[in-house]
Amino acid sequence: MMNFGFTDLYLVNPGEITDEAYMRAVHAANILDQALIFSTFDKAIKDIDFLVATSAKETLSEKKHNRSPVYLPEFTQQIQQVEGTIGLLFGREDNGLFNEEIAACDLMVKIPAHEEYETLNLSHSVGLFLYSIFLDNTIIPQKRTPIDNVEKTHLYDAFESLLTAINYPSHKYEKTLVMFKRLMSRSMPSKWEYHTLMGVINTAAKRLQQRKK
Repeated sequence: MMNFGFTDLYLVNPGEITDEAYMRAVHAANILDQALIFSTFDKAIKDIDFLVATSAKETLSEKKHNRSPVYLPEFTQQIQQVEGTIGLLFGREDNGLFNEEIAACDLMVKIPAHEEYETLNLSHSVGLFLYSIFLDNTIIPQKRTPIDNVEKTHLYDAFESLLTAINYPSHKYEKTLVMFKRLMSRSMPSKWEYHTLMGVINTAAKRLQQRKK
C-alpha cells in the first residue's frame, strides 16, 4: 500500500496484528497503526460510495451477473474518472469472497491469469491492483463526479418502478434488477447522466401508470 500511495486500510474481524506483521510491514507500520477495524462486513462498507469486489472466479453466463467481471486493465482506466470513496474488497486467503459479499458490491474485477492456475495469493493480488491503479494515475484524465449511494438507490428504485409499470415477468424480475445494477456500475454514471436517466425512467413509468388508469 505504501509503495503505491495508499493509506486507508479497513480490516473486517481480523486476527491479531502481531509483531510479525509489523516486522513484515517495515517502514509502513503506520498503516497498520491507523487501520480501521470493523466487527462486520456491513459496518465496514457503510460509507463507501463505490465498492469493488476482487475475485478470480467468474462465469461466462450473462445471466449470472454477480460473477461477471471487468478485467483489471479496463478497471484501472475507468476508475481514474471517478471521485468519491472507492473501496477495493479483498477476500480471505483460502476462500476469497462469499457470494453475498460480491452481491453487495457495485463491480467485480478480475486479474487476467493463465487458465491452468488463475487464483493468485492475496498479497500478490493486492500488489497488482494497487500498482495498476498507481500506474494509470500517472496520466490523469479529467475527473467527473459519480453518483453517490443515495442516488444509486434512487436510480435502482426508479428502474424497479418501471419494471412494475410494464408488468415485467416475475420470473425474470430479480435477474433483470441485478443486470441493471451491474450495467450502471460498469458505466460509472456521472451526476449529469444520473439526472438524465432518472428523468427518462420516471417519465416512462408515470405515463404507463396513467394509461393503466
